[in-house]
Amino acid sequence: MATIGDVAREAGVSRSTASYALSGKRPISEEVRRRVLRAAEALAYTPNAGARALATSQTKVLGLLAQFHSDEFAPAMMQYIRGVTDTARDLGYDTLLVTEADGARALRRVTDSRMVDGVILMNIAEDDPRLPILRAAPQPGALVGLPGDCSGLDVFDLDFEEAGRVMVDHLHRLGHRELILISHPEHVVERGGAYVWRLRDAALERARRHGITLHSVYGESRQPAVGRMLHHLLDTYPSATGLLINNEAAAAALPSVTYERGLRVPEDLSVIGRYSDEFAATFSLPYSFIESAPDRLGSMAVRQLVRRVESDAARSEPFVVRFISPELVSRGSTTPPRDPAPHAR
Repeated sequence: MATIGDVAREAGVSRSTASYALSGKRPISEEVRRRVLRAAEALAYTPNAGARALATSQTKVLGLLAQFHSDEFAPAMMQYIRGVTDTARDLGYDTLLVTEADGARALRRVTDSRMVDGVILMNIAEDDPRLPILRAAPQPGALVGLPGDCSGLDVFDLDFEEAGRVMVDHLHRLGHRELILISHPEHVVERGGAYVWRLRDAALERARRHGITLHSVYGESRQPAVGRMLHHLLDTYPSATGLLINNEAAAAALPSVTYERGLRVPEDLSVIGRYSDEFAATFSLPYSFIESAPDRLGSMAVRQLVRRVESDAARSEPFVVRFISPELVSRGSTTPPRDPAPHAR
């Protein structure tokens, strides 16, 4: 494995000159810098991370703490993770993914050991036990998800309240008067998943304002339970003409359920989901949806975090809470309702 000394000899310069040319710590002539870069490329030289950390107090690594819960749909979570890792790589940072169940202990270990330059948290709970640790850490932190207390951290999330209102408003304009809203499983709420009740409560309030009957239910996250749940709902509320889905597993299972029941979308049932365009493409979903923008949220969090890592001035700036406004992407799955026809088999 090539060393900085090997690069220096290949380029015909001193070790310190080679180091400065690669790090940019001191001005080096353009001719020398190019010679050093050519030598580094020819030797496939990679800076030693430990030595770099000792010299610069930076690891060029960001910590990403995310958990894969059994009651959440893993493909949806992976899109948020990829948004973080792709942007970090573009900015010259590696990502240390930590999925330990005891997130508070893992966070303390990662920050106390100075393994990373900054930390991004996902799976944010309303009263998240990791937040006091991150606020007290020497490294800056950013959240993808909205906690109850945003102080001392940069926060990025979809505006779930507005998403719920947009979904209901759209079907109200088309003339729908009875809808079903499928949320994530109840366990997600019990552990503090505020995005579930943020969308639900806003949708219920908007439905009341419009005089719409909205049946709000918790969904499932795995087959075959999610398929049984969809059949049960359509049997229980046969006069509902619209379906709002804040549950990726339910959205992915819906095409097979409507096919089994002989239901046509949107002629028999209008549908609006909440997920990403990539998710829709992966599962071939033909439904209109609120873009959840996981890649954009991850990228926003990383860019803000790297600003604070690399700039003392940015480190002292006020913390931000930024929401992405919901965008309704039309796929032709909504239409004015026909005379109510029972969905029951």
